[in-house]
Amino acid sequence: MATTNGPDELDARLLLLLSDEPRLGVLECSRRLGVARGTVQARLDRLVQRGVLQGFPPELDLAAMGYGLTAFAWLEIAQGHRTAVSDQLAAIDEVCEVHATTGQGDLFVRMVARSNDDLQRVIDEVVGVPGVRRTSTSIALSTPVPPRVRPLLRRLSGEKGAGAPETGTPAARAHKPGIDS
Repeated sequence: MATTNGPDELDARLLLLLSDEPRLGVLECSRRLGVARGTVQARLDRLVQRGVLQGFPPELDLAAMGYGLTAFAWLEIAQGHRTAVSDQLAAIDEVCEVHATTGQGDLFVRMVARSNDDLQRVIDEVVGVPGVRRTSTSIALSTPVPPRVRPLLRRLSGEKGAGAPETGTPAARAHKPGIDS
């Protein structure tokens, strides 16, 4: 199994396989990896238990769902209000993720909207959260490098060419702003 530093080569190969084809069953994974079905199941169970594998959500195209605008906001918040502000941000449907950060801002927020007017509504909701002192928002024009873990898995798996750009992958070619769910 993997060391405490992360997945080992077999774990990485399994995760690569499931990243490419998340609907594969344990038996098919074992066939493709050349290991026993029980080995794959044990590896998956341990990856879940360790928090490495957190599920198999579908990759959604938010633009196709009507949310074609992605924006990022740095929030400066009142000292000691991070938890309360984060909880209220989580209640805003268009807020996709929030990160507590170091540096100039306290929270980094990714949000989506249907239009510029809709984005203004979302920003007004964010600014209206008690404890939010100041925001600075930028609209994403494109997503040249979408969220990814595949290069890390390729490196861990010992795959040749690890570290090479993935611009030719079907996911990279099909990626549009707003689908980084």
